[in-house]
Amino acid sequence: MMLQKLCLTAACAAVAAFSGAAFSQTAPAPSVSIQGSHEAAPTEFDPVAHKRVLAISSQLRCLVCQNQSIADSNAELAVDLRNQVIEQINAGRSDDDIIKYMVDRYGDFVLYNPPFKASTIILWVGPAVLFFGAVIAFYINLRRRKTQVAQSERALTPDEKRRAEALLRGDK
Repeated sequence: MMLQKLCLTAACAAVAAFSGAAFSQTAPAPSVSIQGSHEAAPTEFDPVAHKRVLAISSQLRCLVCQNQSIADSNAELAVDLRNQVIEQINAGRSDDDIIKYMVDRYGDFVLYNPPFKASTIILWVGPAVLFFGAVIAFYINLRRRKTQVAQSERALTPDEKRRAEALLRGDK
């Protein structure tokens, strides 16, 4: 059993080391540009614009993945959205204008941190309502069980008491 755990641990470590080495070797060089590629255009020659692209992209949700930002996602739509962000930065639009454009086009769902308003109130209040609802249901259930147990309890008859005392003493 111990040998199996040791072999499993060694195998996991080898896979992790191999995948890390393979991942670092397969990363494309940033200066390489392939025509017809589905990757976003590099902005490394303008570090300020690159930081803006990353900042804006990290605020926008990938509409395909839904649990990643467009900066983290490799989905085709995320790449297109990153390219739109790059184009708008190159056109001289501000960060707020770019985010407003994305919200106007895709709705508040595209934002990782949606605003507090009537259409998004369920996102903000919903978890608290569910939590308190669960606590109240739990409390009601406990109270109901307590009253059911109290109603079903009855005192032992004198014969049952004698038998219980005999069992506790070890008599049969």
